Amino acid sequence: MQNLKELGLELGNDLLKQTSELEQEIIKKEILPVVSEKIEPIINQIQRELVLVVDYVPNEPLSVRISRKRNFTEQMETIEIIPDPKIEHNIGTIKRNSPSKSAKTNLRVTLPNGKVIENRFAYETLQEVVVLAGVEKVRTLGIVQCGVPLVSNTQDNFYNQKEIGKGLYLITHSSTGQKRQQIEKISEAFGLNLKVEIV
Repeated sequence: MQNLKELGLELGNDLLKQTSELEQEIIKKEILPVVSEKIEPIINQIQRELVLVVDYVPNEPLSVRISRKRNFTEQMETIEIIPDPKIEHNIGTIKRNSPSKSAKTNLRVTLPNGKVIENRFAYETLQEVVVLAGVEKVRTLGIVQCGVPLVSNTQDNFYNQKEIGKGLYLITHSSTGQKRQQIEKISEAFGLNLKVEIV
């Protein structure tokens, strides 16, 4: 349709109506079910009724309006969901002076109640701590690793990330020591009183 308009071709009312109805049907049957599936796990954490309105304009930031009352005429809070920018990494040849590798290390995290989080890989322990603290809450801390947010809503095209929530990714490209520092920042920010050890 857009191509026809750009070519300056006249579009009859019947064709416009049919196209509009077809678009509406596609949105209703294909797009809305996917959107519902993606947001349901997040929305289910909210224990009250609300109205969620997604205002989409092509090539503009997505606007999500939330109202506590189920009345579209009420004033709504507006937040913008903006994807994290894609990072351009300067990838060159890495010259290593020694073929030897450091001894493999891991992380042990002890909670105040005595529970211990220790997995086979350090990134799994970091991931478990982020989930424990709250993925969205950790994202608000603005922790960055290799120029990429620790918890990002975009997938990086170079560094390793693990999906940690619907549309959220945890960067795991870091040393065990860096992961320890990240966990300590999370613990301090949210008063978790975690004891973090490299083992």
